[in-house]
Amino acid sequence: MTTQKTFKRRIRARAAKTGESYTAARGQLLTRANAPAAAPSPPPDAHELVGMTDEALERGSGRRIADWLRVLDDWGATERKHPEIAKWLVAEHGIGGWWAQSVTVGYERARGMRAVHQTTSGFTVGANRTVAAPPEAVIAAFTDPEIRDRWLPDSPMGVRRVTDGRGARFDWPEPPSRVVIGLTVKPNGKTAIGLAHEKLPDADAAARLKQLWRERLVALKELLEAG
Repeated sequence: MTTQKTFKRRIRARAAKTGESYTAARGQLLTRANAPAAAPSPPPDAHELVGMTDEALERGSGRRIADWLRVLDDWGATERKHPEIAKWLVAEHGIGGWWAQSVTVGYERARGMRAVHQTTSGFTVGANRTVAAPPEAVIAAFTDPEIRDRWLPDSPMGVRRVTDGRGARFDWPEPPSRVVIGLTVKPNGKTAIGLAHEKLPDADAAARLKQLWRERLVALKELLEAG
């Protein structure tokens, strides 16, 4: 009985709000009640939004991307600028500045406020590869034009700065942009290469160069491991 009375109150409330007759309002509510449940939305792709797995994001920031999206939605982040969001995450949730930036970028991408790969200074894409070679050999493969031409033919890169055993920066003239590599020494004589191509002008350039670096780092690995 209580349920029936509640339903009748909902009908009268809808009729008063929409101007429908009691019968029409009742029909609309019954249609809505009997409609099949919508399929659940797939979870957001953390790797696409923040460039890492949900597990890694949770270890670093304390939450997965879906949780951060809910937190920021509740705060009203779609109405706020990037620096304000990042500062709020640091102040209110106690996460580090780098993680706050990652979460902010992921949120902006998820809510259509920023294109995938877009940063505050253009577009950035990355590629990673672990090779069975020491860091010195990897640095040489990037900085020595003759070696580099074997895995990255006709490369337009110009060396900007080299940090012994840790990485290097390069100018990329067309489109004007920058390539940064960071190296991490791994067990058994291996080196992990993390490459970022920064300051790209648009999404088309980002997509093209992301594919290029994926392919070329495979070629670099084959070259170095062949001796």
